[in-house]
Amino acid sequence: ERERGITILSKNIALPYRGVKVNLIDTPGHADFGGEVERVVRMADGALVLLDAAEGPMPQTRFVLSKALEAGLKPIIVVNKIDRPDGRPLEVLDEAFELLMTLGADETMSDFPYVFASAKDGYATTEPGQPGSDMRPLLDLVVDEIPGPDVDREAPLQMLTTTLDWSEYVGRIAVGRIQSGTMKSGQNIALTQADDVVTQAKIASLHVFENLGRVEVDEASAGDVVAVVGLSGVEIGDTLCDPAHLNPLERLTVDEPTLEMVFSINSSPLAGRDGKYVTTRQVRDRLFKELERNVALRVRAIEGSDAFAVSGRGVLHLSVLIETMRREGYELSV
Repeated sequence: ERERGITILSKNIALPYRGVKVNLIDTPGHADFGGEVERVVRMADGALVLLDAAEGPMPQTRFVLSKALEAGLKPIIVVNKIDRPDGRPLEVLDEAFELLMTLGADETMSDFPYVFASAKDGYATTEPGQPGSDMRPLLDLVVDEIPGPDVDREAPLQMLTTTLDWSEYVGRIAVGRIQSGTMKSGQNIALTQADDVVTQAKIASLHVFENLGRVEVDEASAGDVVAVVGLSGVEIGDTLCDPAHLNPLERLTVDEPTLEMVFSINSSPLAGRDGKYVTTRQVRDRLFKELERNVALRVRAIEGSDAFAVSGRGVLHLSVLIETMRREGYELSV
């Protein structure tokens, strides 16, 4: 991600400010990872629309912002990189207003809150010509302008699985925001899945996000973004419910692949010189392991050969997988 200067996977962090716990979710902007955006907006109450003070709104800004508006999120415009010599922050702010109107923002959103920032220098300010000292102006806007979560802590448990994580030690981890009720470590829950399938499961451990990491807790309540361990068969779109009150939330879908590549072992005379994982079984195990966390990926073995058809959302999506495997020591032909 640092090399390409883009976000590939959504990231969750949380920080306390003025007595409020603020959950921040960094979403991808590239089209290949658009599915992440559509799912993440289901966990949010507002959106920070980050714009470059020199480049202004980019093509993907339109896509991401449209998804946020469709979900009813309140936007806050953040014009970043005002330290750039070629910056034009006020013009970019006007372009942001025009984009909001083009996307059909209602009258309440036309008077949108905004702030100028320099992430490089670590400050935000309401006036581009007056550098600030810290990020308080931005955090003040978040607390003052974005409404709190519309949740019911007294109702039966409901949580929509929005994203999946994977750990070598505990397997799949379901991440989402508790919509209603409370959730406890060790609690028995019902997992409502596709085609009205209901399975019983038990929460092995429960984690909330704190600063840049996670901390294990005994209990979390409606409004908290949590990571749930112990649900081996969980998929994106599944709802975690109280077994006595089955009330699944509207199911999320994962974008279908748009590009397919064929992966096989390196059969050239130079095979085995660059990598340490060179057999079909090793490549196969790595590809199917990737499915645990990369939900937009599809892998199938090609009959009569040692090759695998790997489908993804686009060139960038698959190239990230190829480069990751190469760095891990896998040697393959594509």
